[in-house]
Amino acid sequence: MNNNTTKIGNSGENLAKDYLLQQGYEILESNWRFRKYEVDIIAKNHNTVVFVEVKTRKSNIFGAPESFVNRQKQNFLIAAAQNYMSKSNLNLEARFDIISVLGTNNKQTVKHLEAAFYPPIK
Repeated sequence: MNNNTTKIGNSGENLAKDYLLQQGYEILESNWRFRKYEVDIIAKNHNTVVFVEVKTRKSNIFGAPESFVNRQKQNFLIAAAQNYMSKSNLNLEARFDIISVLGTNNKQTVKHLEAAFYPPIK
């Protein structure tokens, strides 16, 4: 990733954390890693652990930011979440959210998609 892309991504993640805190969430982890997988934000909301993927884009010319969370990325997040829940010995509900940040530094909009996807039933 180039420096500008990293800067945009970090800015979006900071905006997402601020948004979640304003909504009453407790931030447990940021950029939590398991093997090659990374979860942008792990938060707690009441009795639910929320695994949040943040997607930041300067424009939606190629589609909404959340549309870039494909099935493979979802599976990575699910694997990381299973590991986190096990290692943390948490016996709480889990949920997968996407926070979409769109725009430039002058005007950014945050869209929170709660329960954006579910783990497949096996």
